[in-house]
Amino acid sequence: MRVFVTGASGWLGSAVVPELLDAGHQVAGLARSDASAAALTAAGADVVRGTVDDLDVLREAAAASDGVIHLAFKHDIAFSGDFRGAADADRRAVDAFGEVLAGSDRPFVLASGLLGIAPGRTVTEQDRPVVDDSAFSVRHATALATLELASHGVRSSVVRLAPTCHGEGDQGFMASLIGIARQRGVSGYVGDGANRWPAAHRLDIGRLFRLAVEKAPAGSVLHGAGEEGVAIRDVAEVIGRHLGVPVTSVAPADAADHFTWLGGFIGLDSPASSAATQALLDWLPSHPGLLEDLDKGHYFAPAA
Repeated sequence: MRVFVTGASGWLGSAVVPELLDAGHQVAGLARSDASAAALTAAGADVVRGTVDDLDVLREAAAASDGVIHLAFKHDIAFSGDFRGAADADRRAVDAFGEVLAGSDRPFVLASGLLGIAPGRTVTEQDRPVVDDSAFSVRHATALATLELASHGVRSSVVRLAPTCHGEGDQGFMASLIGIARQRGVSGYVGDGANRWPAAHRLDIGRLFRLAVEKAPAGSVLHGAGEEGVAIRDVAEVIGRHLGVPVTSVAPADAADHFTWLGGFIGLDSPASSAATQALLDWLPSHPGLLEDLDKGHYFAPAA
């Protein structure tokens, strides 16, 4: 199978692409820079130059492929104040892919998110997000539109990702929490810290995307959660131990000030089951869990 992958040189893409190649697939990866293009070439993938805003490039690449995995998202603008702009760009890309793939029965796999879909209880693959007027709902609406493509002859599926897909080199939520703890001199959690986040190792996620593009049925919701829920207080304790700083509770009213852009997320209780996904695709997460991965120490190594 020839698979077109957006975000192919990114944090998850750099796990997905080798997984696909090792399984015997051909990969064409979208690259917006010379560095990304070089990384893809070194990995053994073909390079498609462009960005998620180049809709004609996306259409042409999808037309020349047997399937598409869409990982790219404008995280740089999403978490610097323009989440809606990033989500709107994502929706345009998905619509472009849908136009090309309609009626082909070819697979289209979208990366989406788990956090906040059903706060306070364990979300399952059967749950659907509430779409309202918030910026975050734009991304939920895009996921629902992807599932709807199944009725238009596309073998579409949505992989809802845990908020932390961890591993060596991660610069996401966990790295940000560690940076905040270093800056503040304390490792914090909100309230009693019992709220839980699902987690997954990036290499397990790489395998999940490969299985999805190979055999996920049309209209599938898949959960990229190797662990159902890790208490944020436990995360804070590991961070505090490695940094040698106190571990302390932060009042919910002070979360935005203490955690800056993470303040709106870090207190959410959003455990998620992946039992149905594991059964459907025979996906068995096998890499270290979040706390074990944090305890390995690579998150705390001095910057090169």
